[in-house]
Amino acid sequence: MEFVLLALPALLSIINPLGGAFIFLGATEGMPRALRNRLARWVAIHGFVLLNVSLYVGAYVLEFFGISMPVLRVAGGIIIATTGWGLLHADDRPQADRARQLAPGRPPSQMAFYPLTMPLTTGPGTISVAISLGTNRPPGAEGLLRFALAATFTTVFICALIYLAYRSAERVGRAIGPTGTIILLRLSAFLLFCIGIQVFWNGVHELFGILLEEARQAG
Repeated sequence: MEFVLLALPALLSIINPLGGAFIFLGATEGMPRALRNRLARWVAIHGFVLLNVSLYVGAYVLEFFGISMPVLRVAGGIIIATTGWGLLHADDRPQADRARQLAPGRPPSQMAFYPLTMPLTTGPGTISVAISLGTNRPPGAEGLLRFALAATFTTVFICALIYLAYRSAERVGRAIGPTGTIILLRLSAFLLFCIGIQVFWNGVHELFGILLEEARQAG
């Protein structure tokens, strides 16, 4: 229970399914509703897998490849910021052009993972938080079982919110009208760009801290 109370607000504050729904709506504009619903389902599935992998083995994977958390934040921040910048300055292309991004017969899971899941929904900020949460799991078989139950509940709940928010994005867009949708899309893109810059800066700040500490020790 303590893990759920800690992990839910920490992860939801970064993932923000409601804000992500408008990014999802802009990225899938012009696609049939059935196809958009399939993409929402795949994003939720990919998000569930990514969150659980980060919670259980994320720290070991980074250690195996020699990747530090600050480097992960710097690289992820660049990707998020460039994606947000592209959405912020996207031209008003015909809807048919956007629909061709996912031609009939092409598996929707391809676009669903990149960029809709990674980095737009569960990006490096989410991964770093999940890895940090996973390193604090209690030792022993009983502790691992409690952690597994709490982690599964948390990730299922978050991914269910993602699916519901993304699936309802078109209806919300119709309710607020074309002008309101454009405003929220641009605002969400700008916030996404700011999040990318913040994630990037956090990584740079940590890297400079490490360099200063190493220089202090060498001196």
